[in-house]
Amino acid sequence: MVTLVVATTIDPASIGPASSLLAMPGWQPGPTFQGIRSFVNGEVRLLEHDKSIVEEDNLDKRWEESTSEVVDELVFLSKHTAVSNRPALTVHPIGVPHLHEGEVPPQGGKPGWAAPPSPRIGAWLKLLKKIAESRGLVPEFEVTLEATHHGPETNKPTMFVEIGSTEEYWTRQDAANVIALLVWEGLGLGGGASVGNWSSKNGKNKVLLGIGGGHYVPRHMDIIQKDGVWVGHLLSGYSLPMEDPTRSKEEVNTQVIGGTWRQAIKVAFEATEAAFPGGEIFAHLDQKSFKSWQKNAITGYLGEQNIKIGKPADFC
Repeated sequence: MVTLVVATTIDPASIGPASSLLAMPGWQPGPTFQGIRSFVNGEVRLLEHDKSIVEEDNLDKRWEESTSEVVDELVFLSKHTAVSNRPALTVHPIGVPHLHEGEVPPQGGKPGWAAPPSPRIGAWLKLLKKIAESRGLVPEFEVTLEATHHGPETNKPTMFVEIGSTEEYWTRQDAANVIALLVWEGLGLGGGASVGNWSSKNGKNKVLLGIGGGHYVPRHMDIIQKDGVWVGHLLSGYSLPMEDPTRSKEEVNTQVIGGTWRQAIKVAFEATEAAFPGGEIFAHLDQKSFKSWQKNAITGYLGEQNIKIGKPADFC
């Protein structure tokens, strides 16, 4: 079982951390396949390509077919953009589960798809904050999760680790070094234990499936920072398209509200379930982000699908 760490040369926030990581001990040149270069260190394979980070689909499957090595997980290194231009270090799962079949995803992936979220996301968020603080990047840089979004298409547990939010920060060597150290420590390349390994038998098996809220999922972040809470998919409001019903909103049922919100929840739940076998998955709603008819429809649908709804106290 190997881990793929993926970088692109056309993104300074991707190749910067990758170069810092390759400057650490133990790396050897690996095979080149389909124009993609690789480097080997223990059970980790760092891949470098020259396209947009969201364009190279199915790298897990392609690596397995090329090398006969089974891929366990993927970590992508990338830049982050934001209207605020605020410096940030972010981690998030990927997918576009809300898009209709036939739609062209604006940033890669496949409509109606979500990759299994890496079980490491929650633990790596905490580790990232610790490393960033120790290197003096906090409070200048915000360390945060992002909601599930974009591609590329993969079928193994996946996460993105990003530096934002403008070229000034994408090229910061100190930020690149922090991300490299996160991957180094997080994957146990320095000889220590890797961070964020899932086991349903450790007594801490509660998994948060975030529903609603903004892109930086603040209500879900409050829960995730508790000990023993694992991070599944995080669906912000824009990933839950709901058509305002024409009939009385007090009498609404889940069947009369159009939009792909049901599809998004189902796909995100199933992908989270695949990433956390034996886990106890709770849907956590950002209550204040919904109108009453939206909340009623979503809770009704979750009940129909036998998806548990978790309140903050349920994650303690």
